[in-house]
Amino acid sequence: MLNFDPSWRLMSPGKIASGVIHDLTGLIRRVAGQHGNRQHIVEHYKGYFADAANRPHHHSSSLSWAETDLDTYMHEAGENAPLFVEAFYDAGEALKRQHEGIVVPDVTMINHVLNTHDAGYEVNPPQLIARRAQMPVEIETLPPSLDAQAHEKIQRSLKQSEEYLTAGKNRQAVQEILWLLETVSTVFQGLPVGDGTIQGKYFNKIADELKLHRKGQVAEQAINWMKTLHGYLSSPTGGGVRHGATLTAEGELSSHEARLICNLIRSYLSFLLDEYDQFAN
Repeated sequence: MLNFDPSWRLMSPGKIASGVIHDLTGLIRRVAGQHGNRQHIVEHYKGYFADAANRPHHHSSSLSWAETDLDTYMHEAGENAPLFVEAFYDAGEALKRQHEGIVVPDVTMINHVLNTHDAGYEVNPPQLIARRAQMPVEIETLPPSLDAQAHEKIQRSLKQSEEYLTAGKNRQAVQEILWLLETVSTVFQGLPVGDGTIQGKYFNKIADELKLHRKGQVAEQAINWMKTLHGYLSSPTGGGVRHGATLTAEGELSSHEARLICNLIRSYLSFLLDEYDQFAN
């Protein structure tokens, strides 16, 4: 496996660049040509790309079908560029260990293909390095029922959090966007929901009231996840970014941990704003 931002395993930072799949498929065919059983090599690569695409891997009935299935899995895995690159690299490394003397594309070849198509990644084992800044999860269009001051406050806080991340101020980035999550939740205060109105004044109480009106729905689980993250970040023995951290707590948040948390909270913000829009209308 390659080391990269763990949030990319859960949420794709983007597709693999156009042209990479074609070139790497050609290299796989050249690798297969070194073996007496071409299908064996194709199946080997197919298994790695199936895993990256979160698809089950079944042995194909012929070489032709194996190549067709490989192409399908590569395109599906290509929806997440880091997982795609990792699958190709790991498959080659495993093949070298299994078959002495077989030649597979080395790091220089892989990086040449990635660079040729401006893929934005470089393999530097054991790291996969992003050569372009990763874009944050976008907040969907804000509800028109929010006034201009609310819109400005949300955008300013999102921008501040992203600037902190860029500057390597990971804890401040998470603190800023956690503050924004709590702030956005207050738009529900006094909002008519069902036969009553939202009475809570703080994040947890508001979240609990919203759950009552989304019982048995996906939204109920989303609110639970949101509360779990909020609780972890608030705890001195957890994230320690809201009420302070214990002096025995381990080191600062890493950049990829902070990016994961910020992207999760951005997703929850979009969810809350969508919920508000639905209830308000």
